[in-house]
Amino acid sequence: MPGAQSHSQISSADEVGPIPSSLDAIDALNFGPREANHLLLRAGFGGTPRQIETLAEWGPERAVDHLLNLDGITYDPPEPDAFDKNIMRPNTPAEQNEYQRARRQRDEDALARFRAERQNRQRADRRQMGDIQRWWLTRMIETPKPLEEKMTLFWHGLLATSYRTIENSYHMFQQNQLYRTHAVGSYADLLRAIIRDPAMLAYLDNNDSSKRRPNENLARELMELFSLGVGAYTERDIKEGARALTGYTFEDDRFVFKADNHDDGPKSILSLRGKLDGDGFVSAILAQPACARYIAARLYDFFARHITDGSTPIDRDLDRFLDRLAHSLRKSNYEVKPVLRELFLSRHFYHPDVMRQRIKSPAELVVGAVRTLLTPVRDLGVLAQGMELMGQSLFHPPSVKGWDGGRTWINTSTLFVRQNLLNYMLTGALPNGYDAASSRDAYDPTPLIDGLKRDDPNAAANPEAVARSLLGFTVGAEPDAAVTALRHFASEHGSRVNDKTITGMLVLVTAMPEYQLC
Repeated sequence: MPGAQSHSQISSADEVGPIPSSLDAIDALNFGPREANHLLLRAGFGGTPRQIETLAEWGPERAVDHLLNLDGITYDPPEPDAFDKNIMRPNTPAEQNEYQRARRQRDEDALARFRAERQNRQRADRRQMGDIQRWWLTRMIETPKPLEEKMTLFWHGLLATSYRTIENSYHMFQQNQLYRTHAVGSYADLLRAIIRDPAMLAYLDNNDSSKRRPNENLARELMELFSLGVGAYTERDIKEGARALTGYTFEDDRFVFKADNHDDGPKSILSLRGKLDGDGFVSAILAQPACARYIAARLYDFFARHITDGSTPIDRDLDRFLDRLAHSLRKSNYEVKPVLRELFLSRHFYHPDVMRQRIKSPAELVVGAVRTLLTPVRDLGVLAQGMELMGQSLFHPPSVKGWDGGRTWINTSTLFVRQNLLNYMLTGALPNGYDAASSRDAYDPTPLIDGLKRDDPNAAANPEAVARSLLGFTVGAEPDAAVTALRHFASEHGSRVNDKTITGMLVLVTAMPEYQLC
C-alpha cells in the first residue's frame, strides 16, 4: 500500500454510479489497493499491506487468477491417517457376538464393560474433534490458498452437518476433505458425492432408509437447502427422491450401496422419469433452472452481499445479475471456478454498495486478524472457544441450514467477545488476566507500516500518517474522528511511533464497528 496516500486518493471507485446488473469486467485502471483489499477479504481472509500492494500492481485478471489457481500452489496437506479413524469403529463380529450373548444372559458385568468402553471411545472422539477443529483453524491461517479454505467453509455452511448429531470425528474430517477437494470444482460432482458421504448419510438418517420404509430427510434437504430452495419441488418429489436414495448407506468409513434395500421401481422426480437411483435424482435436480439460480444466489450471498436475510432486497437489477451468474453456472456445467472468476472480475463486485457491506463471520474475523494484522495465534483453544461464543463453532453448525450469518453475527454479547478476542490476539490480555505465553508470543506490528517507511521515512514517524495508513487497510476509510482518536492516543504516549503505539492504535481500530465489516 503506497506510502501515506489514502485509499480515496488512489482508487477511482469513488466515481459512484448505479450498481451494474451486468457481468462486465472492471477496468484495470479502476483496480487499486482498495479493490485489491476487497478481493483478498472476500476471496480469502484478507491480506497484509504488502499483499494488497502486490495484487493492485498485478491488476484484476492476474490477481483473480492467482487466487483461483489452487492447483498451481504447493501446499502439503495432512496425510489421511493424520487422525485416528478407528475411535468410533463398529464392533468386530466377535465383539458383536459377545455383546449379544451378554444381553441374552443378562450379564450385567459384561454389559457394563461394553458401556464403559463406549463412553471411553466417545470421550476420545470428542477430544479428536477438538484436534480436528484446531487443525482446520490452523490450516485457514497458514494456507497459501485462502480461497480453497474459504470455499471449504462455504460448502460446510451450505451442505451443513454437525458433529453433535453424528458423533464421529473422522467422518467429519472426511467430509471436510471432500469439500476441500471440490472447493472450486464441480458442484454437480459434489452433489453426487454428498449423497454417498457417511457424515451426511448419518446426519440425515439415510443409513436407516430402506425400500420398505424410505426416510425422507436427505431427499427433502437435498432439494430445499442444498440445491433448489423452497417452492421448486413438491412433496411428491420428496417421496420419490427418498425412494431413489434407499439402499444408500455406509459401513465404517465407506459408502455402501445395498441393492436389496433399494427401491428399483419406476419413479418420477421433477422432470425426470425412470428407474432412478441417487445419481438419477441428482441429475433431475441439476436439470432444473432453479438449481443454478439457487447456487448462484448462495455464492453471491457468501462473497458479495448478504441477501438471505432480506437486508439487501433483490430488485430488478440484482435479479438480472443473479440470472447472469446462474446462466454462467449452467454454461460451465456447474463448474464453480469460471463463475467465481466472472464475479470477482465484475464491476458489480467492486461497487461501493458491495464493498465493506458484509459482517465478518467469526472465522473471517479471527483468521483475518492473524493473516492481515500478523498477530500471534497464541492459543488455538482460546480462539476456537471465542469463535464458539461468537456463534460459529467449526463442525458444529446449529442446524442443517448452517449459519444464518449476516446481522445474526452481531449482538451485545458477541460484540463484547469480538473486542475481547481481538484485544487478546494483539496484546495477550484476557478478561481475567494476561496469557502466560504473551511475553513469549510478543506482537510486532511494525511490518504493517513498511510501505510508509519505504516511501517516506518521515511519514513512518508521523502518528497521523501511521493512523491513516492503518485505517486505510483495516477499515477501508479514514474518518476524521477515527484519525483524531488514534492521533490523541499517540500523543498520550509521547507521539512516538513504535510497536507499542501501533499495537494500541490497532486495539482502538479493531474495536470500531467498521472493523466488523469486510
